[in-house]
Formats: sequence, structure tokens, C-alpha cells
Amino acid sequence: CSLQTLMQNLQDLLRFLRVTKQYLPHVARLCLISTFLEDGIRMWFQWSEQRDYIEATWSCGYFLATCFVLLNLIGQIGGCVLVLSRNLVQYACFGLFGIIALQTVAYSILWDLKFLMRNLALGGGLLLLLAESRSEGKSMFAGVPSMGESSPKQYMQLGGRVLLVLMFMTLLHFDSSFFSILQNMVGTALIILVAVGFKTKLAALTLVLWLLAINVYFNAFWTVPAYKPMHDFLKYDFFQTTSVIGGLLLVVALGPGGVSMDEKKKEW
Repeated sequence: CSLQTLMQNLQDLLRFLRVTKQYLPHVARLCLISTFLEDGIRMWFQWSEQRDYIEATWSCGYFLATCFVLLNLIGQIGGCVLVLSRNLVQYACFGLFGIIALQTVAYSILWDLKFLMRNLALGGGLLLLLAESRSEGKSMFAGVPSMGESSPKQYMQLGGRVLLVLMFMTLLHFDSSFFSILQNMVGTALIILVAVGFKTKLAALTLVLWLLAINVYFNAFWTVPAYKPMHDFLKYDFFQTTSVIGGLLLVVALGPGGVSMDEKKKEW
């Protein structure tokens, strides 16, 4: 009975979101680029620390280390401005993809499975943003017949959905407690639904609420003094998770795309 009540509440929330769907993509985009915006601002305020870290880690010299920090600062803040202003969004997405790849190598994230999966999930959010920008471009030529032009967009949405769920793989707890087992079962079921595109909007919305609660509870950086290293760690984790929430909100707003069980059901 409680499960039915929960599902009914989620359905009501979905109906509310449909009414406000013109605003939801804006909220989704703001959440999605939040980690890039925060990191770009951090590059400005921690300029010396970031430059010294890169210089010491890679022994690349003062000039190259400075170029790395400057590229991250301009690339991330500039990309965020373009995305929010809806100008040259595709180029902004490619630039932010480059920033993710650059940071993955520079900060040795490639060898840390947890952070690598989260960076891939962030890339999934950008794929969805890229698909949305293609959709806006097509809408300008709504009366022109097309054959298969939307296929790249559909596969971007599929890739974005699959990469987004990697975030939840890092949240699974492998212990024998009842709560952990229940959380793992429910979470796994939801990420499978999102990945295959079945009841996609409802499953994505449930994951948004779940991830939002986990983010506020576990990554409350505002409760830790700014001078402690844990403050920056939690802050980074908080905004990266918020970006994944933004990607899921895009799924809620735009749907799963053509390569999904929800879309195939319409043909049956």
C-alpha cells in the first residue's frame, strides 16, 4: 500500500512537471553545468595552489602549469555562459568534454574507478545536453522532410542515459544489512529502467529525488569549516552530483529518445 502511495505521488509530481515543462529544461541545464561553474570559479580563487599542484605532479614547468589552470578557468566558465545563454551550445559541450578528458588525465582520475565513473556520468549529462541542442536546431526546420536525421540525437540520448547511471554504481553498498540490500535492489532496478528506457521519466524522477537526498545528507560541505581539506572534497562531490541530477532532469523533461522501450511500445 505504501509503495502504491509512493508511485501515485511520483505520478502526481510528473503531472506537475509537465505543467511546468517550459521551466524544467532551464533548471536541468543550470544543475548540469554547476560543477563546471564551481570548478572554474575555484580555479580563480585557488590559482596558485592548482598551478603548483600541476607543476609538482607533472614536472611540466611554471608556464605549462599556468596554461593548464587558465585553460580550465576560461573553458569552464566560458562553456557555462554559452550553455545558459543558448549560444553555440554544441561547441560549448565539446569544449566541456575536453575539460573532462583533460582533468581525468591531469588529476590521475583515470586510475580511480569511483571518480572515473562519476566523470563518465558527467559526460553522459553533456551528451543529453548536446542531444537537446540538436533538437532545437531541427525545430527550426520543422516543415522540411527528413530521413534518419534524428538518429545521432537518439543515440546520444541512449549513451547519455547509460553513462548517467554510472553515478549510482558508485553509491551501492556491499554489506549484509537489510537497508543496504534493499537500497541496492531498488537502486539497481531504477538504473536498469533508465538505461533501457522503460518507464523512463518516472524512474529518472525517482533517482533525482534519491540522489538529491543523498547529496544534501552526505555532501553537506557548508557544515565543514572552509580551511579544512574535507570542505573542498565535499564541495566538489556535491556539485558533481548536482550535475548528474541535471542530466536526469533533462531525461524527465525530454524523455528517453527513440532508442528506448518506451518509444518502441508506441509502435506495438
